[in-house]
Amino acid sequence: MKTRRDNGKTSGFAHKLIFSVFYNLLFFGGMLFLPAGTFDWPRAWAFLGVLFVATIATMVIVFPGREDLLNERFKPPVQKGQPLADKIIVLLLIASFIGLIVFIPLDVFRLHLTGKPDLLVSTLGLILFIAGWSLISLTFKENAYAAPVVRHQEERHQTVIDTGVYSIVRHPMYAGAALLMVGMPLWLESYAAAALAIIPIALTVVRILLEERFLKRELKGYGDYVKRVRYRLIPFIW
Repeated sequence: MKTRRDNGKTSGFAHKLIFSVFYNLLFFGGMLFLPAGTFDWPRAWAFLGVLFVATIATMVIVFPGREDLLNERFKPPVQKGQPLADKIIVLLLIASFIGLIVFIPLDVFRLHLTGKPDLLVSTLGLILFIAGWSLISLTFKENAYAAPVVRHQEERHQTVIDTGVYSIVRHPMYAGAALLMVGMPLWLESYAAAALAIIPIALTVVRILLEERFLKRELKGYGDYVKRVRYRLIPFIW
């Protein structure tokens, strides 16, 4: 028999599931359709359909029974105990990511800076987006400490995670984000926006370097983990 506490957790999870779905749809939909000035954009609707399914799948497969991680993901991007440098970088990252999304419809409907990707390339973009989203979801599944900010989670007894995707690269969530940021504009038919993704990706690289310096100093065992898993973002490259 379910207790009141179990019912409360189930209700809380359901509310966060619904919020996540509507937030993603409204955020991406608004950033795409408003600058476009039209709702007649089939690829954007298809993208939102993929996003709808992906959000539900991640919430249902990854987060049940992981309330601590879910609560951590719902916290703001600037928090107490977060290094000042990370506060600056994360705000720049958010701004550049929003700018990237907004630039896609501006290029597709107004600027036309480059030719459109053909069907093969744009389909590859959708595959990259799905692969990036999946990699981020695998990161959440493996790492219960995958917070949106860089900080030592002493209250949760944070430990080094070196299993699953973390045995391949040290920052799989950032690797997934890079795939996502390149794949999305390709599917939506903007080579220029795909090239613009270099800005948030470069900021991600800076954040990785700052994060690793912090974790080596604050998190026991992270230095040894760096020696075991050589690559930060791309296997056999960096």
